Amino acid sequence: MNEGILEEIKRLKNMADIGLLYADNQFDKDRYTELLAMSHRLLAKVSGNDEDSIRSIFLPVTEYPTVKTDVRALVLSDDKKKVLLAKESVDGKWTLPGGWADIGETPKEATEKEVREETGLIVEAKRLLAVFDKRMHPHPPQPYYIYKLVFYCEVLSGELESGFDMLGAGFFDIHNLPELSTDRILDSQIKLLHHKVVNNDLEAYFDQPS
Repeated sequence: MNEGILEEIKRLKNMADIGLLYADNQFDKDRYTELLAMSHRLLAKVSGNDEDSIRSIFLPVTEYPTVKTDVRALVLSDDKKKVLLAKESVDGKWTLPGGWADIGETPKEATEKEVREETGLIVEAKRLLAVFDKRMHPHPPQPYYIYKLVFYCEVLSGELESGFDMLGAGFFDIHNLPELSTDRILDSQIKLLHHKVVNNDLEAYFDQPS
């Protein structure tokens, strides 16, 4: 799939959603509805799915559409040579503990909760390590625009156990990671995050436009 084309289609859909939200006459509403349908057809073509499946992914837009936020935790062993990973039930691959941030929680609270639910460990988020724009990294294509907030967390208590929606949890050598769920995290991102911690780099990373 051509990543550039996918990004343009997502922008087209976003403009159609915003247009429908603010259009105040039938002429404009009809044109934006046509643009929205066009974006669905194009997404179906580039993804290999049917249009009904594409439409079912998206909820009706009732307010200005914004970026989705994913929170992740980097938890290291005492010697900082191993990283905590959780095994996804969706694809059977490994990722940093985390997920969608819920309304009513701070990013810190959401991250700590995700670690507890997915691995059994009670952690404290100490600092923000990075804000990744998924578009700037070679993740598999997906319909949403997502920012990933990654926090460095330290273990306070608890015992390792897999969460209700995970297949496992454990610490892995930073230089010998298992197969990663690349929709959620990349090897290059984990290495970057680990480097920042072991080198006491306190400045949060953020992506620069190319």
